[in-house]
Amino acid sequence: MMKGRECHSSLKGGRTNSPYTHGFSSSQIQTIASFCETLIPPIPSCNNNNAVDSFFASSGSQPPYPNEVAEQLVKRNKPEALFIIRIIVFLLSTRLGTLLLCGRVCLDKRWPFVHNFTELSLKDRETLLQRWSGQTFLIPLRITFLLIKVACFFIFFTWTDEKSKNPAWEAIGYHHPETTEAPSENKKERPLEKGIVETINESDETLEKSLSKKGLPLTEDTKDNILKIKCDVVIVGSGCGGGVAAGILAKSGHKVVVLEKGHYFVPEDYSGLEGPSLNELYESGAMLTTLDGKVMIMAGKTVGGGSAVNWSASIRTPNDVLKDWSVNHKISWFGTCEYQTAMDAVCKRIGVTENCSEEGLQNQVIRKGCENLGLNVERIPRNSSENHYCGSCGYGCKTGDKKGTDSTWLVDAVNAGAVILTGCTAERFILEDGMDGKMRKTCLGVIATTESKKITKKLHIEARTTISSCGSLCTPPLLISSGLQNKNIGTNLHLHPVLLAWGYFPESMSEVKGKSYEGGIMTSLHKMVPEETNARAIIEATALGPACFASLFPWTSGQDMKERMTKYSQTVTLLALVRDQGSGEVKKAGRIKYKLDGIDKENLKAGVRRALRILIAAGAVEVGTYRSDGHKISCKEITNEELEEFLDTVETPGGPKSKGEHWTIYGSAHQMGSCRMGSNEEDGAVDENGECWEAKGLYVCDASILPTAVGVNPMITIQSTAYCIAKRIADSLHNEKLISDVCK
Repeated sequence: MMKGRECHSSLKGGRTNSPYTHGFSSSQIQTIASFCETLIPPIPSCNNNNAVDSFFASSGSQPPYPNEVAEQLVKRNKPEALFIIRIIVFLLSTRLGTLLLCGRVCLDKRWPFVHNFTELSLKDRETLLQRWSGQTFLIPLRITFLLIKVACFFIFFTWTDEKSKNPAWEAIGYHHPETTEAPSENKKERPLEKGIVETINESDETLEKSLSKKGLPLTEDTKDNILKIKCDVVIVGSGCGGGVAAGILAKSGHKVVVLEKGHYFVPEDYSGLEGPSLNELYESGAMLTTLDGKVMIMAGKTVGGGSAVNWSASIRTPNDVLKDWSVNHKISWFGTCEYQTAMDAVCKRIGVTENCSEEGLQNQVIRKGCENLGLNVERIPRNSSENHYCGSCGYGCKTGDKKGTDSTWLVDAVNAGAVILTGCTAERFILEDGMDGKMRKTCLGVIATTESKKITKKLHIEARTTISSCGSLCTPPLLISSGLQNKNIGTNLHLHPVLLAWGYFPESMSEVKGKSYEGGIMTSLHKMVPEETNARAIIEATALGPACFASLFPWTSGQDMKERMTKYSQTVTLLALVRDQGSGEVKKAGRIKYKLDGIDKENLKAGVRRALRILIAAGAVEVGTYRSDGHKISCKEITNEELEEFLDTVETPGGPKSKGEHWTIYGSAHQMGSCRMGSNEEDGAVDENGECWEAKGLYVCDASILPTAVGVNPMITIQSTAYCIAKRIADSLHNEKLISDVCK
């Protein structure tokens, strides 16, 4: 980090002195420690490199790792998964349970005749974990293996000391991202300061004063312990949808209140540290998965939402998608100049640039590999300057160069009088029945709570217009908990599923330069198009910090893991992304179901194969997939026949709960469609103006209203759609008497 620059306390490494609350007994912690030691074992090394030798000698069982892993397991796993872990760990901490799960390997001719898991040799434990990874009968063993593996590697590679250093980083060639660019605007006052109310720092008394200072009419209901707030528009969520809506509606003269359950950070606050950044800035600490554990889902949870932590790709909605939405889904304005004008306005406001002055290693590989294969490769527009060389924007942009809604649309909003409440979670919308109980309901606002223990009152925000912009994962549960019943709410969820492929580029042998975590995250793109193949997918670069890389990478042995991690900085990981035809549902918070369509599987398979070809053509000496068995091949002097034979073994395996011997984890950073627009209430949850069919005055303005998946990074699509809807809402409110007029 730059000298004299202190990051926010929530984004620092290390641990507070608070006691552990995981609930595992001392014997069970010993079992978890043995698991961790098996995954990350101490191994003799003679590398003539002190850092590497120290890394090989280190163990996952060293304090405080086992207790931290236990905390992570309890904090980040679903109740049913945690139940399985507790049962398996309990059994392995006993002799009889170990005999039941491990078989004859725990038997001994000498007293006590049966060993528990901790007493087994490291070699025997490694054999057991290898067997459990491929387990097809006792799936709970595989689940336990995976969840402890993910938690163990996450803790091991994110743990930092008081100097924000991790003892393994030097050995794996990783350096904590430093800010080489000066902050673009060195302001004393934070950009949203005049409109922000951070409820975590407030009490019942101070909150009323803070809100009054922001020009909001308040009424206290002491009987029901409610604080009533009046405004013209209340928006739940501050991301690509909510941020744009807030900016446009506030600038149109409406008094806007934005509720955001996350916290507010500015560039100077960001640490660039993988662990605390993921924990603070993402839903479930970036450990959110579908119920079957097949898809790991990343969704932003901070002021600015996904726009604050995404990878900057600013791609316009493809023409074929717009035609599909305007013709087949009968949302006509997607095919008009209204939408094209919206995209122009969005790209201008967030500073989209078309070129990149210097590419990082991973994007160099895409470009070089495609050029050597004679394939088309495109520049990815970004909402940053052309010389923005930052590989850690997924942890918040430390330079302020990337323009999320937190530094653009929301700034417009607060400058026009909007108020943003952080640490504030919406419980339900306030719906009033129609005159005869059968007519369309009317939305009167939202009831919310704050995370501050010093605030005992619930917030009752009364508004003429209410907008749900909390994303495809949170908007449907909020609408359902409020009493809406349209069949399209919570269904048709699209995830843009991705599979990963990797290639190793030794620094001494490679024509491409740099390290995997350096440079703009996404600057080059390859599209597989119908003209050249039957499959459709896009190939892009990823941003995997050491912990995410280790957590997702196949574990086949402790030796292989440590050798692989020493190659981390020169290992390029590419993703294959498809416009999914399959879909899922999310009707309760955090309870996500999803199923790939057969076409999606074929497209993903073709995409991974193409990514592997690109890696090899760019000069990789070894390539592979993230399949559980460590699927890989050496590229030295490889023949075309050998390559084709290897590519024929690429598949789209099931997730960890599948019955197949091989499995993998799919990824998703884009969630869409779970409250899609429709020309009628049979086809959609909202109409073409974003208004709920069941409730007048209640709108949805986020990625959940997109009719289908987009097929490319959706930020521009979400913001442009929000722009159109917000403009329409502003027009509908134009002739009404406004709170903003009363407050003047």
